Amino acid sequence: MSLNSRISHFYDRSTPIWLDTWGEHMHHGYYGADGKTPKDKFQAQIDLVEELLKLGNVTQARHLLDAGCGVGGSARYLAQRFGASALGLTLSAVQAREAEAYTQKAGLSEQVRFQVRDMMTLLPSDGPFDLVWSMESAEHIADKQRLFDMFYQLLSPGGTLLMATWCHRPMPPELNVREQALLQKIYDLYHLPPMVPRQALEEMATRAGFTQLRSEDWSQSVSPFWGEVIRSALTLRSLQGLLRAGLPTLKGAWAMRYMNQGYRRGLIEFAVLAAKKS
Repeated sequence: MSLNSRISHFYDRSTPIWLDTWGEHMHHGYYGADGKTPKDKFQAQIDLVEELLKLGNVTQARHLLDAGCGVGGSARYLAQRFGASALGLTLSAVQAREAEAYTQKAGLSEQVRFQVRDMMTLLPSDGPFDLVWSMESAEHIADKQRLFDMFYQLLSPGGTLLMATWCHRPMPPELNVREQALLQKIYDLYHLPPMVPRQALEEMATRAGFTQLRSEDWSQSVSPFWGEVIRSALTLRSLQGLLRAGLPTLKGAWAMRYMNQGYRRGLIEFAVLAAKKS
């Protein structure tokens, strides 16, 4: 199976479980700059969205793209917050169906629409957008330079790219054998191409033409999240759902343990990036 096929299959099978565990915002939560602010994990997810908007100094948007939208949590939130129209893309037909159901229930069907589509097939004619939102999806893309080039072409002048993605630690020193082995387990179970360090993202964004670039490591701010997710996944309902979903989803759940290890060892970095099109 191709990488996209594996990703699609994984999320088709696992999305109902992640909805029980993560809720409609299928991404990390923000627990304060030091990661020590006690809060409900669902509020932490909303706070992550707000903190990323602050990083990019985004106070308005009219037309936005949610590239790798999951079940559309960010697309709906941002559309409501700014009174904007939104397009969300996912490889998973199950996610798109769930996204449309949530959106209809929220009364946002006129503002927010979804497509089952590879984000890398987007063309400048699909835009322009004044905000491109990439929340924990860029790690699935092998050709990240092409991704930044595409995002730049899709933005209107003065538009903003906001990205949160998984990276490995800065280099040098080179990754050692133990670090490479842990990363490979995560790549295999979450269907990821090799991660890059945050510095590489900065360089690619600059080559694409982006300016006013800001990037930060928010690993400490999100560090409590995987512990919260693991505890939620150990409920009877979640365990029963995992068993029904089959082996690939069970393996994906097991990968949470490796992600937690990666954060604790300083091997995995939760990288955020904001940049403007001149």
